[in-house]
Amino acid sequence: MTESIPRDALGRPLRDLRLSVIEACNFRCPYCMPADRIGDDHGMDAAARLSFDEIETLVRGFVQLGVRKLRLTGGEPLLRKRLPELVRRLAAIDGLEDLALTTNGSLLAAHAQALRDAGLRRITVSLDTLDPALFRDLSGGRGDLAGVLSGIAAAKAAGFAPIKLNCVLQRGVNEDGIVALATYAREHGHVLRFIEYMDVGTCNGWSRERVVPSIEVRDRLHAHWPLQPLDPNYRGEVAARHAYVDGAGEVGFVSSVSAPFCGDCHRARVSADGQLYTCLFAGAGHALRSLLVQGEDALASHVASLWEQRTDRYSETRRLEAGSEGGASRRHVEMYLIGG
Repeated sequence: MTESIPRDALGRPLRDLRLSVIEACNFRCPYCMPADRIGDDHGMDAAARLSFDEIETLVRGFVQLGVRKLRLTGGEPLLRKRLPELVRRLAAIDGLEDLALTTNGSLLAAHAQALRDAGLRRITVSLDTLDPALFRDLSGGRGDLAGVLSGIAAAKAAGFAPIKLNCVLQRGVNEDGIVALATYAREHGHVLRFIEYMDVGTCNGWSRERVVPSIEVRDRLHAHWPLQPLDPNYRGEVAARHAYVDGAGEVGFVSSVSAPFCGDCHRARVSADGQLYTCLFAGAGHALRSLLVQGEDALASHVASLWEQRTDRYSETRRLEAGSEGGASRRHVEMYLIGG
């Protein structure tokens, strides 16, 4: 394997890949896959999804280009049949240093140990509230909070530590649960990330008024438990991390709306059917599936040429659009297709 690291038009390398293994989900979270807009018949035929062989070839090609971190997403990735088998194949790829998965946690209790045994290194669980009734509402009437908490506990028992919890905050919806979520994370040794509500996709009814700025969340937590900022673990780290002064772990803030971080973005996203998206807010993808039959070298060469043309910096552009809805009218790929 010969590594050749491409840089985009703004000098950003390609380091992270977020790969959707399935577009289907058993939840209908309003900010991603609202039930009134996306029915149960929305999904693609199973044959349209990349096979395990195609996925392995694709990941090997991306590793040639410098990708060291791979995150499996969905939809809900645990709906993909035989997922631990895929994890085992990907974990064996030379040069891939980090293999993670993001899940809604509803199926995690049944799969956590198998995923750990297969070589999965990290797990992130989406958890927007600890209120059972609100949780069910925020999952489109389909989620059970107790089952998700059991999944998190099973993942911890399987050896995943720390587990990362992602909370998307919305003004007037779940902001009252900030302290409760932080308390839970502190008590169980999890790492909590508060994410500003973003205009990903076109079906979630996004408006700037529903964004809870990270600085407001940080100040609210600091009033309960003093915080101190931490240095980034690496250039381009998405979350601004803070440690609890009392030693009870850390909390992070992802501020794509109030403090965009496009300048250091080195992430690519691939949908379950093999479309490459060079930005979370992209309006169109680049088909990769036809390249996979030619092997990882051909795939790497093609992706490098696409990456070198990349100019994406949507969140920064949105912020500059004073007085507008920040691009909410522009068509974006739906979040459930690329896993956020």
